[in-house]
Amino acid sequence: MNISQEKKDNLNAVITININPEDYQTRVDKAIKDQAKKAKIPGFRPGMVPAAHIKRMYGKSILVDEINNLLSDTLNNYLNEQQMEVLGQPLPQMDDTKEYNWDFADNFEFNYEVGLAPDFAIDFSSKDKLTQYDIKVDDETLAARIKNLRKSYGKMSNPDVSADDDVLYGELKQLSPDGAVFEGGITHTGSIRLDQVQNDKIKKSLIGLKKGDEVVLDIQQAYNNDAARIAAVLNIDEDTAAELKSKFSLSVKNVNRLDEADLNQEFFDKLFGEGVVKNEEEFKAKVTEEIEVMMVQDSDRKLQNDIYKYATDKIQFELPDEFLKRWLKATNEKLSEDELQGGYADFAKGLKWTLIGNKIIKDNNIEIKYEDVFQTAKQRLDAQFRMYSPHPLAEDQLAQYTVQFLQNKENANRIFDEVKGQKVIDYIRSVITLDKKEITHAEFAKIA
Repeated sequence: MNISQEKKDNLNAVITININPEDYQTRVDKAIKDQAKKAKIPGFRPGMVPAAHIKRMYGKSILVDEINNLLSDTLNNYLNEQQMEVLGQPLPQMDDTKEYNWDFADNFEFNYEVGLAPDFAIDFSSKDKLTQYDIKVDDETLAARIKNLRKSYGKMSNPDVSADDDVLYGELKQLSPDGAVFEGGITHTGSIRLDQVQNDKIKKSLIGLKKGDEVVLDIQQAYNNDAARIAAVLNIDEDTAAELKSKFSLSVKNVNRLDEADLNQEFFDKLFGEGVVKNEEEFKAKVTEEIEVMMVQDSDRKLQNDIYKYATDKIQFELPDEFLKRWLKATNEKLSEDELQGGYADFAKGLKWTLIGNKIIKDNNIEIKYEDVFQTAKQRLDAQFRMYSPHPLAEDQLAQYTVQFLQNKENANRIFDEVKGQKVIDYIRSVITLDKKEITHAEFAKIA
């Protein structure tokens, strides 16, 4: 067997594998004998089918399978031995000029295109600067959070007339341009939350309504052309929602209001546990503390996104784009040309970040230990369980769930990649300069 490599340029190469009968004959003979032992063919006792009979009946298909297995093993071994860092997977080159008899005496030649990872340098230093935001809890943010919490534990009432934050329950009907109900159009009975209506004029028209009232509204204007929200209100798919031009009539069946819970001990105990918070001052301090934790997370998320963008913009190198596009098409049969062209830039940027991360890990001998993966998975599961129960799981039970979770290869790989990505971010944070800047939550919301 002979295997060789021809570099087309720094990012593309062709690997040629020549296979002779002596390279595959032993494998094929063994596969035929194994098949003979397992075959159940009328006229022969189990395990007693002659190998020659199997070769006559299935020989060519067995030969094809063994050649493919040999090619796969040979190619993988060659890439490992040569320490070639390839992107995607090797793609076989089609050659219609070559015809084989598949008669156990052919000499085969196969060619594979490979995309090569580029060579580049990592040069982060203290000269690289990014902003790390220290988000302050302002009065407006605190008041909004307290209001949200009080409503979450409040009681429902049905006032006679709708006000600013009420919910209108009624029937929505699609209208024709002349204002009549559109025959066969969209009809849905559901709720409209006034605090989600983004157009002030339309919102004002929905205030002061009572049961039995009817009003006409432009659904696109009401939600600022937010297809996802319109789809939810009308119970339709987002594509249909995005194309809607019609106005709708709303017949009010009921006005619902969620009254805020009283700031009393019962409310405090429901939120934080019995006796943890004893008065309004302690309640505000506790809510402020929780908001600050969330804001630190928001700030970290913003910084991670900024590091990702900064790194992929700063470190410049080319990718074997045409090869990668062919590979994406070959491995995703349903991928259309428009989807490929439209999504390739994001794919390439993600691949670029992966290559940067791999180099940082390798150059700095950064270890990714099982304990890191285990603890991260444990934190994720703990957060999920807390969403459904205020009482945390016992440590031993949580650890058991974590072990079971990581036994799934897909879960383990996902958490491993998360830990790896975090170590890359942590490394970059440790070498660049972070300029800390105080900012209000309202200001941060504009740039996040």
